[in-house]
Amino acid sequence: MDPLFLILLLFLAITSPTSSSTSDALSEGSSLSVEKPEDVLISPAGLFTAGFHQVGNNSYCFAIWFNEPSSSSSPVSYQNRTIVWMANRDQPVNGKRSKLSLLKTGNLILTDAAQSHVWTTTTTSISPARLRLYDSGNLVLLNLKTKVVLWQSFDSPTDTLLPLQPFTRTAILVSSRSQSNFSSGFYKLFFDNDNLLRLLFDGPEISSVYWPNPAYVSWDNARSTYNSSRTAVLDSLGSFASSDNLTFLAVDYGAKLQRRLTIDFDGNVRLYSRKMPGESWVVSWQAFSDPCVIHGICGANSLCSYDPSSRRKCSCLPGYQMKNHTDWSLGCQPEFQFSYVEGESRFLQLTQVEFYGYDYNEYQNYSYGDCEKRCLELDNCKGFQYTFDSGVYKCNPKTQLRSGHRWNTQGYFYLRLPKAHLFSNTDIKPPKNLGFSCTEKVVDLEREYVKDRVSKPVKFLLWFAYGVGGVEIICIILVWGLLSSTFSKSNEDIHGYLLTATGFKRFSYAELKTATRGFSDEIGRGAGGVVYKGVLADQRVAAIKLLSEANQVEAEFLAEASTIGKVNHMNLIEMWGYCSEGKQASCL
Repeated sequence: MDPLFLILLLFLAITSPTSSSTSDALSEGSSLSVEKPEDVLISPAGLFTAGFHQVGNNSYCFAIWFNEPSSSSSPVSYQNRTIVWMANRDQPVNGKRSKLSLLKTGNLILTDAAQSHVWTTTTTSISPARLRLYDSGNLVLLNLKTKVVLWQSFDSPTDTLLPLQPFTRTAILVSSRSQSNFSSGFYKLFFDNDNLLRLLFDGPEISSVYWPNPAYVSWDNARSTYNSSRTAVLDSLGSFASSDNLTFLAVDYGAKLQRRLTIDFDGNVRLYSRKMPGESWVVSWQAFSDPCVIHGICGANSLCSYDPSSRRKCSCLPGYQMKNHTDWSLGCQPEFQFSYVEGESRFLQLTQVEFYGYDYNEYQNYSYGDCEKRCLELDNCKGFQYTFDSGVYKCNPKTQLRSGHRWNTQGYFYLRLPKAHLFSNTDIKPPKNLGFSCTEKVVDLEREYVKDRVSKPVKFLLWFAYGVGGVEIICIILVWGLLSSTFSKSNEDIHGYLLTATGFKRFSYAELKTATRGFSDEIGRGAGGVVYKGVLADQRVAAIKLLSEANQVEAEFLAEASTIGKVNHMNLIEMWGYCSEGKQASCL
């Protein structure tokens, strides 16, 4: 093969690109780069897009979102995207050198700038595989030969369920941390071991089920525990059905709309719909009309109140202050030290207030005085609920004050406080202004990118040196190829010239070895070497002398052989040829 052609192939292999993308599919050996906004997958009808979504300062997640109409004059901001799935929500990648790659082994991997594997499908395929985004919003890794689905995003949802996406026993919807923070939050939708579809608050300190109502058994909540299939699905018309007998319809049921079922960061599950891309999403169903009954919404030692006109409000209980003024989910902390000395505590009456759980016990037919006394006897009693229900007075001392909210109940809650925090009047009403509007502060996630501490001139010189070195290597290969070709041609010319000048044929050492059967038939020996009998390929019998001294160059050896061939000697009839390979030299 021509050396120049080999060099050209080598150069093309070095300079060929390694990143490529297609409209709706990604082939083996290709990748999507975080640094190229055009590196995205778009479903055939243009309903969904899969690509890198910015979640913070130099922080990106590979995600799927609804497409929105845009133009050159009004492009769609990444902040207005409706995300339906994320691969690495809890481990964003760097904004430089990160990429999603489909390996030739059939494995889909997401690598960070340091080439570390952030996320992977852990799949293998002997046959070619392809990653494709469908109009259903499902991202599918498919074996092209067997048509077997190796992996699909529908099997591992994030916080959203799309129409016809199966929700199974292994699937979990996890809310985002906040409206601007896509990392995993505190709320989960899943099938429990009793085959019921439940909502769970899984906070940093405690966890509790809040839907269906934990105060009732499953059949009182119109649920069934007998179907162990644990499946649920939302259809495109707005109907949801679950194996535990939960069903509901969207208020716009029957219309062909874009729909999504999402567990929002506030713990409420909502069904959204809209007619066309670009329109605002409308809530067509929700699990809770009053968000204050959702556990953990305002944190510990706080009170949640809701008014449809002013939305939800959180406030700290009297004597408590916020732990973090940007995050109500962390709750409130006391401004005082609890004193358990007898006579140091009094109780503040809160009307129509209820706290969920954490009852030390329930005491029936206790008088108010008995209930207060029981709370004072307990070191960890923070207050007590005193209600009249079904003809019975109930006393419930509380060890923790969580999920507090306004509630239409026939009773009161009595908050335990030091005497210094109470007025002299024993019939004290709760403060009128307990709540204030929750504000949201967008906090960007930061993903540090360690830059090389090299100045631009030094970096330029380094790249220049690399370029010069590369050119030198190519030149060396070129010269070597040309010299090799010239040397080979020169040898052929020399042998042709010597054959014409001397009339001797040049034999190879292998030919002589075959003719003498491995130099086995010795017929003579002298000072110059050993003579063997040999039969050539044309059946001529020849005496082949294997010389012992063969340090001469081939031209000198042929000159002496030519002189010998012209000498008249009784034992020399004719000289037919010679062999000269390395240190092996012979005459025939």
